Formats: sequence, C-alpha cells, structure tokens
Amino acid sequence: MSANENPTAQPPSATYDSAFLKACRREPVPHTPVWFMRQAGRSLPEYRKVREGIPMLESCMRPELVTEITLQPVRRHNVDAAIYFSDIVVPLKAIGIDLDIKPGVGPVVEKPIRTRADLAQLRDLTPEDVSYVTEAIGLLTRELGATPLIGFAGAPFTLASYLVEGGPSRTYENAKAMMYGDPELWADLLDRLADITAAFLKVQIEAGASAVQLFDSWAGALSPADYTNSVMPASAKVFDAVAGYGVPRIHFGVGTGELLRLLGEAGADVVGVDWRVPLDEAARRVGPGKALQGNLDPTVLFAGTEAVEKKTREVLDTAADLEGHVFNLGHGVMPSTDPDALTRLVEYVHTQTAR
Repeated sequence: MSANENPTAQPPSATYDSAFLKACRREPVPHTPVWFMRQAGRSLPEYRKVREGIPMLESCMRPELVTEITLQPVRRHNVDAAIYFSDIVVPLKAIGIDLDIKPGVGPVVEKPIRTRADLAQLRDLTPEDVSYVTEAIGLLTRELGATPLIGFAGAPFTLASYLVEGGPSRTYENAKAMMYGDPELWADLLDRLADITAAFLKVQIEAGASAVQLFDSWAGALSPADYTNSVMPASAKVFDAVAGYGVPRIHFGVGTGELLRLLGEAGADVVGVDWRVPLDEAARRVGPGKALQGNLDPTVLFAGTEAVEKKTREVLDTAADLEGHVFNLGHGVMPSTDPDALTRLVEYVHTQTAR
C-alpha cells in the first residue's frame, strides 16, 4: 500500500503489549513508561562522536547513522520507547524546498512563502522522496524488537511558520499577518502542509513505527480562537489521515496550556503537556478519553538527584488518577544535560511506579 492510499489497521506486533503502548491506550501498565523528547541528540557524547563533521540534514538521510543515533538513548537510558531521529523540516527538504539547518540558528528557508505563487514550491510527498526513512525504520524495528519506535512530524502550523518567516521567529509576524490578512492563502498553505505531513507519517507507520507524534512546537503563540479557526482543521486532517492504522497519535506543543482541550479534539489519543500545567489540571482541561504525556521541567535535571526525585515525585503524584500516563519532560532534553541524570530518572520512575 502506498503512503497516499487509505490506511488499514495493522495486526498486533511485538511492541503491542509494551508499557508505552499500553499507557497510550489507557490500559493497565507494569510501570509508568518513560521516554524523552530529544533523547537522541547533543546531550550524549556518543551522538556528538558519530555526528562529527556531518551536517544535520545529511545525517537524517543516512539510514545506518539514523539507526545508531536512534538506538543510543535506548541502550544508555533503558527508556520505554525510541523516537525516530530526524528533523521536522526533512519532508520539506525532500520535496525540494531550498532550506538548511544552520548550527546555532535552526532551519533557514532561502525563499520564504509569502504569495500564492510561492505555493508552487509545495508538491506532494511520495514514499520515494524519503526512501531512506523506510530503510532506516526497517533497520530500527529489527534492532528494537519489543521496544516501540515513535515516528514524528512537524505540524502544519509550525512548518508554515518556518516557511513564511524564513527561519525561527519569536513573534511570527509574517505568518500571523498572512493568517489574519489573507486567510484563504493561509488555509491553502496549511492544507498542502497537512497532506505532506500525513504522507510523511504514513511512510513511517508503514515501515514499522508503533506510534506517531505531531510536534506543533509553536502553537502556543496562538489564541484558542485563532487555533480553532485557522490551524486546527489542518492538524485534524493529519490525524484523520493516519487514524485507520490504529497506532497511538500524540500531539504536543509548547506553551499550549490554553489549547490542551483543542489539541485533543484535533484527533490525538495522547496529549503532551509542557511543565507549566500540572497533569491533574491538564486532565481536567483535556477531558476524558485521552492519555497524557509529560511533564517534568527539563531544567530540573540540572538541580541534583535529590531535587530531580522530589520534582519527579510531584509529577507522578499529579498523574496518579490519570487514565493513562507516559512520563516525559515538558519539552526536549537540553544539550548540556548530564546523560547520567536521565538514566537515573528513568530508573527512578520505573522503581516508583512498579505495580
């Protein structure tokens, strides 16, 4: 089946009864599962060693290297899930967008999308465009065995923000100007990005990913009304496109406390929560029928073991009555984090929640 055809649910796999997938399905678990956003990356010396001299986008296109980097935190930390090593702009690069990831800056787009004519840059994504993803996930699933692999993609709003701004932004003035000033162009841009994103997630699922996460990293810049009217339809289109596979769908954004209910309503099975909202309050906002993921402040890991355990205990206590809980940080692992602190944190959560 190609990535553009209607999906069908997959039969149970070796990962089906893992703690991570059970928690996503809101089923009883042997312990609270743990994984970390950006668990594979600059916090690991072995990552810095294998990436030395290799540009970021190139590293995402080497299946053996992607496999090694994705496995590194699983070996070191004993996390309950791996997350595919890539970047949210990979599908844009794959369809020919002229962009690069500049060290210390982030993704930079050579020709930002500002007019309707600029939409011509966005063609459909095919599995052949990202054959290295299929190859890497095949290698990974053989190595991981019963450990689930999480696939991921950037959400249409976050991708649109990069494309319209031309790079990272703190104010999103160009993206919001389009959203407010030319809502038809904005809607068409997000709709095209939804199709590209859905195709990218389908490739990952069909290759063997056990769950997918949609990162809407910058959605916290939006009011609930703007999110509902101008962004949510595109994210919902992505989630709907992969619903038939039966894999858990996770939705995460930063600073999205006011949007948590909407993140779930867009089609997520699991709603990621940053550190600003306690999980019991997040559950109230999201409503029943969803698992939650989160939400230790990443900076706590710099405070020493006693403080980490205290703050982790607080997170676990607020999660005690949740229908399903996947322990994670409230955002990604920071580059200067001590890897041993992460290893100890995984062990602490497993020990404290053993049933």
